[in-house]
Amino acid sequence: MYIPNCSRMRVFSLALGLVAISCNHAPKPLAGKVSQDRFSAAAPPDRYADDLGRFLAGLPARTGGPFGELEQQPAWIKHRRELDRAWSRFEEDSLPAMSAFQKRELCATPIAKAPVFYPFSGPDALMVTVFFPDNPVYVMVGLEPAGTLPPPRQIERRNLDEYLARIRATVASELGRSFFVTRQMDRQFRGQVVDGLFLPILELLVRSHHTILGFRYVRLDDAGQVIERPAGYKAPGKIGNKGLEIDFRRDDDQSVHKLLYFSVNLSDQRLRENQPFLAFLASLKGSATLLKATSYMVHKQEFSIIRERVLSGSVAVLQDDSGIPYRFFAAPWTVQLYGAYLRPYGSFRWLQQADLRKAYLSSTTKPLTFRIGYGYGKIPSNLLFARKPA
Repeated sequence: MYIPNCSRMRVFSLALGLVAISCNHAPKPLAGKVSQDRFSAAAPPDRYADDLGRFLAGLPARTGGPFGELEQQPAWIKHRRELDRAWSRFEEDSLPAMSAFQKRELCATPIAKAPVFYPFSGPDALMVTVFFPDNPVYVMVGLEPAGTLPPPRQIERRNLDEYLARIRATVASELGRSFFVTRQMDRQFRGQVVDGLFLPILELLVRSHHTILGFRYVRLDDAGQVIERPAGYKAPGKIGNKGLEIDFRRDDDQSVHKLLYFSVNLSDQRLRENQPFLAFLASLKGSATLLKATSYMVHKQEFSIIRERVLSGSVAVLQDDSGIPYRFFAAPWTVQLYGAYLRPYGSFRWLQQADLRKAYLSSTTKPLTFRIGYGYGKIPSNLLFARKPA
């Protein structure tokens, strides 16, 4: 079994001078160190993304922010109090054990330097940066639209008490159960509360001790290269590969990281038609992949392409049992199991893996001191960490 012996890796990077790009966003963005990697070009600096993220996350404004007056209103004061309570529970109950697990099990040098691929992610910028805090690039993929950044006047016109209550609801499941519920995302992220995942991603990043440095709206060109697009870009066909690129700095060590989110249908039927995204995936070869609360999509034959791409392109995979079935991790993979596996929870129980159950009974399984994934708190949690030889 693979048992890493490592200390926490740091991502060292070049200094990046940033300048404000808009008279509407006059305060100068904060500078930081930029990681050198294949996605090293910086997104356009824009402090407003950080200001809005802090406002929605219930964090006080930095000097010169546009939401100072709104933060004096009772609705925002209540918002801050409610989010402080929810985040305190997560930071006290789950985060210390998750961080200890990361330092003990996941920080070997090749993994810490790899891009992180997180299919079926929704807006979950929290868990991917908890488990892979030092990695230079995160690529998240989901069905939900990327969304846009609303201007201050749009926020000011809203019923603030109602709006902030709905904003809190968008991250409640993530903080309370470690994952976003698909049905809730369908009711929240398609214009009902926000127009996509941009705002919850910002909220999770800033609240987990990061500073947003800049962003751009992106898409993939025909060759699978990331290119800038207008916010309101309309794809000429049914496949747009529209996304976001966000540069952010970790507050404790000042390292700078990049997160990309793409709205892509990962079913075989759609991926066969999506050569730009398949070309982009090929550029991620050597990645560390995270699979969590996937609705067991990669168990299905109609998601075989993304499953095979993960297996062929990853140096490591961290997943719960909703990820790739255990039988696919034969040689050259080495596998470490954590926690306990009984069966999938609720409506997924028919997807029980007999071979995984047997492996848990016979293998050298390590304890898992935090809860994660489906059945949170009702059945034991499990994780599998698979790694290819260097």
